[in-house]
Amino acid sequence: MTLPAPSPNDPPYLKGLNTPQREAVLTTEGPVLVLAGAGTGKTAALTARLAHLIATRRAWPSEILAVTFTNKAAREMRVRVGAMIGDAVEGMPWLGTFHAIAARMLRRHAELVGLQSNFTILDTDDQLRLMKQLIQAEGIDEKRWPARQLGGLIDQWKNKGLTPEEVSAGDAEGYAHGKGQKLYAAYQARLREVNACDFGDLLLHVLTILKKHRDVLEQYQQKFRYIMVDEYQDTNSSQYLWLRLLAQNRKNICCVGDDDQSIYSWRGAEVANILRFEKDFPGAAIIRLEQNYRSTPHILGAASGVIAENGNRLGKTLWTDIDVGEKVKVLGVWDGPEEARRIGEEIEAIERGGGSLEDVAILVRAQHQTREFEDRFIQIGLPYRIVGGFRFYERAEIRDALAYLRLVNQPADDLAFERIVNVPKRGLGDKAVEKLHRLARAQGVPLTLAAARILDTDELTPQARRSLGAFIGDLARWRDRAAQLPHAELARQILDESGYTAMLQADRTTESAGRLENLSELARAMEEYDTLGAFLEHVSLVMDNEAQAEERKVTIMTIHAAKGLEFDHVFLAGWEEGLFPSQRALDEGGLNSLEEERRLAYVAITRARRRCTILHAANRRIYGQWTSSIPSRFVGELPPEHVEEESSMSGGASLWRANWSERDDPFANVARGTGRGPGWQRAQSSGQFSREPVRIVEARTSAVSLGNKGRSDVSVGLRVFHQKFGYGTVAEIEGNKLEIDFETAGRKRVMDSFISIA
Repeated sequence: MTLPAPSPNDPPYLKGLNTPQREAVLTTEGPVLVLAGAGTGKTAALTARLAHLIATRRAWPSEILAVTFTNKAAREMRVRVGAMIGDAVEGMPWLGTFHAIAARMLRRHAELVGLQSNFTILDTDDQLRLMKQLIQAEGIDEKRWPARQLGGLIDQWKNKGLTPEEVSAGDAEGYAHGKGQKLYAAYQARLREVNACDFGDLLLHVLTILKKHRDVLEQYQQKFRYIMVDEYQDTNSSQYLWLRLLAQNRKNICCVGDDDQSIYSWRGAEVANILRFEKDFPGAAIIRLEQNYRSTPHILGAASGVIAENGNRLGKTLWTDIDVGEKVKVLGVWDGPEEARRIGEEIEAIERGGGSLEDVAILVRAQHQTREFEDRFIQIGLPYRIVGGFRFYERAEIRDALAYLRLVNQPADDLAFERIVNVPKRGLGDKAVEKLHRLARAQGVPLTLAAARILDTDELTPQARRSLGAFIGDLARWRDRAAQLPHAELARQILDESGYTAMLQADRTTESAGRLENLSELARAMEEYDTLGAFLEHVSLVMDNEAQAEERKVTIMTIHAAKGLEFDHVFLAGWEEGLFPSQRALDEGGLNSLEEERRLAYVAITRARRRCTILHAANRRIYGQWTSSIPSRFVGELPPEHVEEESSMSGGASLWRANWSERDDPFANVARGTGRGPGWQRAQSSGQFSREPVRIVEARTSAVSLGNKGRSDVSVGLRVFHQKFGYGTVAEIEGNKLEIDFETAGRKRVMDSFISIA
């Protein structure tokens, strides 16, 4: 298609667009994939295309299906198009999120899946309550197989477009020894009985209708002359199948997305959907938006260098005509506290130079990393906000742990007692707690003392008396230990002996691992204070520090939460192997997870407009133990011409900057048991392994030795070291998987390539 040249007579929505953006707007017929790199103005192109379809009367507003992922994006699109073409946008009933549009369709055809049109959409609490009933009816131990785990599994199946009948026996094996499929079917049947569905059903039911009822499918295929999809790289299998069915007739589908920004596989997103667009729609026009309007050339060059290491991508090259700006700074620091200090100093310098705290962001890979910054910023009086999550000390698991500690420190703390008397579940319901309150008021004593006294009565059931007695005994024992143990160790023992740690370990949802990490970080934070009382006082000051809402603040958030945002100054903390890329992600997903972690690095760097600073620490406190760290492989993938390195340690930053890459990694071949690759020789010849600090060199060399020798050197009883879990002893061996009893982290299952001989 030959595009018309820009003209003074162009409609307003075409003015200001660059050539690829114009192409995305004017290529209206047939399948179109718009690969929109970070900061390339994809929203402008998408809304202009929608305005063009309506303004040129190619379709009535009601004949266009425009799908977004968030209500905010849908509102923004509606406002922008309205500003371009006026009130016509109000006649667009099919502009909205996947779930909103699917709900609209489902209410029209609810009877085809056994529902009535006035069905209820259940929230998470109602879903879990229903699942617990079904688990109990099946005679399954809910503590061993939590309802949240079943809910997560069912949600995964629905994201894949699988009904209960389509779930394989292998997939069902993941819950209660193969009972997951039966419970899924029972759950769906129960939902129909109460005329309800959950959010996953909205798309799954519509997909089922379109597959089984050809007349309904043809009705919508005729209705929608044009289909437009935003953030196509974030679609799951169910959304993908739904869109493909609707587009098969006219094939006028335009998907806008960026395969390099697909970072949500943990919630079902399939990057393969955008990668196979041309296969699904042969002859599709592929339009690349590559001119970036956000970042400097050095920032774009650094991001492009990292993402180029991924193999599964469609490829594009971002460029900009913005002034070259500063190089990306890579800063090596000694440990986590120094990282927080240095970032604080940099931010204060920005503020002294006239910059606004609103234009500054700290992006982290994991939520527990925010604690160090929060404590430091409280200390120096630097205002901050946590976006996309709670402040560290406001998280539920942290507040629970603090309640235990407060009660040990101060037995009269009734609020703490109320919070954790039945957490984890001890069989002490509302009636039992009400009786405690009544006795405490009558005798004018704290709840802890009232609990001890009520044990001598018959007011509680025998089971409740036993549970409450055990709890009171635990509190007394922990108070005795408080005078003998370091308070951080006391906290770890309380969490273990109370059953709180086991409760989170039994919860096999994706959130539970992060909660356990937060508790480990809490114990680590306590080590910086002389007494338990001093630490609790510090927490009180932190919690009381919430400044006025209108005050300008530094933003602290995870990289995932930062997608779609931009800031003048971005600090990327904790770029070390095991933290970023996440060791847990690599253990669970292998190469696919590594590529997603690299896409996450790309997203992180491209949030910066003017300055980007990447930090890595040589030492981290992990599970209460100091552990040497090596820089993330992503640091080594940054093109040198776009990077300025600095280190607070002797030897310079180049000492800490490993030349990581998947194809030329000094350790990649070793980990696969194929000998030493070219990166090894390059690193050796540069003297990288013979220079300080010795601890890191020794840890890396040990891992290499193990990889070269193979698994024959690993035996039960061998003392080993793991980058994340520290020192431990091999307990069991199964192929290349090891069960290891770690000194501080307990028993873990790890790959042999991730351990070294101690």
